[in-house]
Amino acid sequence: MGVGGLKSLAPAPMVTGAPQRVHARRCQHRVSERFMGRRGPTPKPTHLKALEGNPGKRRLKKSGAKPRPDRPSCPSWLASEATAEWQRLAPELERLGLLTILDRAAFACYCQSYAHWVQAQADLREHGTMYVTASGRVRERPEVAIAESSLKLMRAFAVEFGLTPNSRSRFSPPEPLTEEDDEFARWLD
Repeated sequence: MGVGGLKSLAPAPMVTGAPQRVHARRCQHRVSERFMGRRGPTPKPTHLKALEGNPGKRRLKKSGAKPRPDRPSCPSWLASEATAEWQRLAPELERLGLLTILDRAAFACYCQSYAHWVQAQADLREHGTMYVTASGRVRERPEVAIAESSLKLMRAFAVEFGLTPNSRSRFSPPEPLTEEDDEFARWLD
């Protein structure tokens, strides 16, 4: 048994010395991928590379299904600030072809992160960024960390949807889909 009652993921030993080390490294790499993900930056989707004009000039993979750029419905569980942000941005993102039915959860995460950031900023404006403890020490308010983490999440999702000047400069609006290009619709028919 391994740590915490889990079975060990170590490979079975091989007969010779050198191949065993190589085999163990390969297995360790596979195990770490399973638990930690792959190394390096996340690969950019093919359609985004095409929108940017294929800056690497490498051959592009044939892209998979292209969902229609239809605006997804706003989730009912979003906070009021998040719903307002959804209604403010969704029409424009849909017009640009950057928001589809498949993007509902990611866009909801952006909007909810925005609502958390707005709430934390309002609390900081009202109470300040520091407070004094009962023992007389000066501490940073927890809302500062909440605002910072919400801002990081918001920025990550904003880049995905082309909501920052830098990410927007890399996109050109996609061509409107024709019935021939729309593999996703053909699958549904």
